[in-house]
Amino acid sequence: MFCCLFVFTTGPAARAVAADAVQNRGALFRVEAAQGSAGHVAWLFGTIHVGTKSFYPLEPKITAALESAAVLALEVDPLGSQDAIARAVREYGMYPSGRGPASADLPAAYRPRLERLLRQYDVPPASVAPMKPWMLASLLTVREFERQGYQTDLAVEIWLSQGARARKQKIVELESVQAQMALFGRMTTGDQALFLQETIDAIDGREQASDARAIATAWATADQAALDRIAAKTATDDTFSGRFVSRVLLDERNPLLADGIVKLLAREKQSVVAIGVLHLVGRNSVPELLRRQGLRVERVY
Repeated sequence: MFCCLFVFTTGPAARAVAADAVQNRGALFRVEAAQGSAGHVAWLFGTIHVGTKSFYPLEPKITAALESAAVLALEVDPLGSQDAIARAVREYGMYPSGRGPASADLPAAYRPRLERLLRQYDVPPASVAPMKPWMLASLLTVREFERQGYQTDLAVEIWLSQGARARKQKIVELESVQAQMALFGRMTTGDQALFLQETIDAIDGREQASDARAIATAWATADQAALDRIAAKTATDDTFSGRFVSRVLLDERNPLLADGIVKLLAREKQSVVAIGVLHLVGRNSVPELLRRQGLRVERVY
């Protein structure tokens, strides 16, 4: 089960020392307008919302594209308005005053399991008491990634945003954190509790650890076959959380992301678009949707 991690990708990222040989990462596509905006090119790069120092710097093709681009487009800018992020968290991720904790919405058998995971991850129960079940599930997912050696403060979007700021490059957002979190807010309390239950099951069953290693390794090595397998597994995951990730977080957002890229390509001669790598693989992926709109899309790796 691959949960969305965007909520926690905030904060400064450390830069790594350049390696002698730089590995391709994620997935990279070259997108060119077929007509109307001849010569306009967007480099579409697949990211992951966690990282390690060994991920950086990125390989020369994408770093050259970043250096020459007029604009960097992200789903949301993790170093953008912290007030906007805080407001969205309060509105969609936290119980109204007097409600909570999330464990109260869980079946009794899951409550000691949640308590054990919080102890395992060294998370004080009081610190998560105001969190709605979906946000607590996302936090547990993040902690499992961290246990596997990956950090949210080294997320690729943070590294990219820092670089754009250093270059004084324009950053545009294809979405908003408000819109992203509103997708979770559409879940009923019962659905959120089920989302949390399935996260607990996945962690206890070691599926979460296996998935974390699989997606991080596939991204770190730009392994197309592994990314395709992950996309296929995500699309066929029949759990509630699996269907939510596939149908809402991917299928529902991909057309909006593609439309944003089309508009960006019409405006800008050279740009880099960096979005989660799972948006770039599988059926109805963003590259496929762009091809359907008549754009030339070439996979670089």
